[in-house]
Amino acid sequence: LILIGGFVQLLAGFLAFRKYDHLGGAAFLTFSALWSSYGATRVLRAAPVSGHLLDIGAGNAEGFTAGSVAFLVLNAFLIVLASSFNVVLLCLTLAMELLTVCFLLFTLENLPWPFEIVVLSILSVICFYGATASLTNCTFGKDLLVMGPPLLTLQSSKKDREDPLPCVCPKSHLTSGLRTIAELLNTGAVCGVPTDTVYALAASCKHPQAIEKVYRIKDRPQEKPICIFISNLEQLRAAAPPISPLLWEFMENVYPGGIGCIIQKGEWLKKLGVGAGYSRVGTQDSIMIRVPDLTVLVHLIDMTGPLAVTSANPSGEVDSTHHDMVISRLGHKLEVASLVRDVPLGMVLTCSFSLWAGGITIVREGCIPAGKVMQIFERVKNR
Repeated sequence: LILIGGFVQLLAGFLAFRKYDHLGGAAFLTFSALWSSYGATRVLRAAPVSGHLLDIGAGNAEGFTAGSVAFLVLNAFLIVLASSFNVVLLCLTLAMELLTVCFLLFTLENLPWPFEIVVLSILSVICFYGATASLTNCTFGKDLLVMGPPLLTLQSSKKDREDPLPCVCPKSHLTSGLRTIAELLNTGAVCGVPTDTVYALAASCKHPQAIEKVYRIKDRPQEKPICIFISNLEQLRAAAPPISPLLWEFMENVYPGGIGCIIQKGEWLKKLGVGAGYSRVGTQDSIMIRVPDLTVLVHLIDMTGPLAVTSANPSGEVDSTHHDMVISRLGHKLEVASLVRDVPLGMVLTCSFSLWAGGITIVREGCIPAGKVMQIFERVKNR
């Protein structure tokens, strides 16, 4: 069971690093090494080797003792770091320090069993509460179970606070900021913008070189097409694409929202305002269009015309759900990144489907389940 616990902590560490939680990742990987070493030592101590028990007693424990001391020192640094995170993580690191003491005493054959039982019980309670609180808070998107405030808060120096950002960062909840973003997009800049799902890279469809820059910024394979965002269906109606009345009615029921509609390309795209970027959006024969459900982005599109959009993350990596992620990962390659507050973003994907004369074909399922999409379509179809 101890070895299984070590594996679980190893997995938790990798997941934490994938979410850019470097402190949590380092802590769990350290705990995994300690936990696995402790478990392996206990197993080897009880395992018959050539008819005798493996001898790691007080007279032959220098290596194990040195390892325990190293863990004590390393975990002491983690305790200091955890104190600036939250109380639960601090308690966990303190409990692991006590467990390391148990490991040290065990290698010296001087471990009181009641002490070990108490330490393991405390550790179990902390782990259970921490896991429950994390899952509950993440599931409901609010702090229902208290994790505790940081005991230490590090204040950045005046120099750090004054360090310039790697790109222009207007506040798009302000009209002046939104105008700045629109002006930059209209001159061929690439911008990091919020959407109703995740943060995205946007470029004006009037500037094919800007769309090419999007591919370079995120190392996106050229064979992966880029979709376009429009602000409302009236723009699409004015362009008169080859869409049946049934599918028009369907789109009226789902837009604005997180569904991407793939339809046939044609000259109507130029009427829509795609312009010189016609060949750089979509595939040779089709294009995915979406009407986002985010006021800031809709107003921006009204100022710029259709935007070529793709997620604001290096290709193959996790999506960006906050403007800080966009700035830290791609800011040095961008001309502008939009700063927005109080925008409900989540780790969701666009549900994409292909439109044809008699129905729809789901291409990729996202935040809206495929069954829900088909249910809406059937309801519209049977009216």
